Amino acid sequence: MDAQDHRTAESLAPTELVDSPPVLMAPRSDGIEVVWSVTAPSRGWVEWLPGSIDPDTARAVERRVVDLDRYGFVPQGSRVIRVRIDGWDPGADYTIRTVTEAAADGHRQASDWKQVRTLDPSADSTSFVVWNDTHQRSETLQRLDDASPQADFWVWNGDICNNWNDPEEIAPTVLAPAGRDVTAGRPLSFVWGNHDVRGPWAYRLSEVIATPDDRPYYALRSGPVAAIFLNTGEDKPDDHPTFGGRPAFEQLRRVQADWLAEQITRPGFVDAPYRVVFCHLPLRWVDEPVLTEADYAGGDWDHYSRVSRDLWDPHLRAWGAQVVISGHTHRSTWIPADDDFPYAQLTGGGPEGWAATWIEGDADAERFTLIARRLDGSVLHEASFTPAGSVPSIR
Repeated sequence: MDAQDHRTAESLAPTELVDSPPVLMAPRSDGIEVVWSVTAPSRGWVEWLPGSIDPDTARAVERRVVDLDRYGFVPQGSRVIRVRIDGWDPGADYTIRTVTEAAADGHRQASDWKQVRTLDPSADSTSFVVWNDTHQRSETLQRLDDASPQADFWVWNGDICNNWNDPEEIAPTVLAPAGRDVTAGRPLSFVWGNHDVRGPWAYRLSEVIATPDDRPYYALRSGPVAAIFLNTGEDKPDDHPTFGGRPAFEQLRRVQADWLAEQITRPGFVDAPYRVVFCHLPLRWVDEPVLTEADYAGGDWDHYSRVSRDLWDPHLRAWGAQVVISGHTHRSTWIPADDDFPYAQLTGGGPEGWAATWIEGDADAERFTLIARRLDGSVLHEASFTPAGSVPSIR
């Protein structure tokens, strides 16, 4: 659609129709998905420009518009609007903004213009940032946002909430955490944690979260790093009475095992210099008791996901996974690869300011480095890997 038609946004009513920034999710080499929250039933679309064009001086005719969902509708919603953009070039810069139109009276609100860069699988280098276990702690979220640099992608590695007992908490928790524009300069790759699947409204989280293939496990290639994102589910069996019969993670783990077996053979993954897995529950831990039904009934829980590892480990070994990055334990821990497990395990810290961490990954042709930092910037763990599964160096 041409941006000169009735969906341009030159005159905006003062009513606040939008209550989040445009959130950049599911980065890919050929596009991204833009998600934002609204306060009333609305239609919405994304205007975009190539990075070489200044939006302040661009003519309306130069703006491209994405205003179609997969079912033939203008994207719309009563609380959240999502627009998927396809057909972009790898490693290219773009500028986007959202335009929202109230269904009731047609008044409009446009966001500020926002910069985004697509992933580039052929780039010589890449960077990413990881947060985990933020649990709706506003001060921690603000400090993480302040401390973390821009990156090619940002992994929010699970447990963004406590439980979803109120559906009205979902959109602001994801799209405007602590009132911040958290995807400015770092598009979001989301990982489900065990708390993210708890509560009677947890099934609605997927309405707000975008992933490349619209499922809670996926993969991406950015520069020399191939990354696989997996969903470890809950930290207790599906039939635990506190879950109310809602989970079916035993099945989902098996589905992911089948998908993983195929994914690791794909171009860009079978030959990747660096191979990283993101999942919320660790696949390894410092001690690994096998809990019984009585243990779970007494309030104990899995500190690592043995049930996931049993299914996925053969494929991770075959792929040559180098490191698994997780959260869950609220304890920053490094477990090196050993004779039993050829991949290392790194976990981030907890939601309190004194325990919170952020993890930075940087990779080029010679080395892939991971650094886990406290909020004050001090280093907790640092590890580096050479290409193709070489033994890491640890500091």
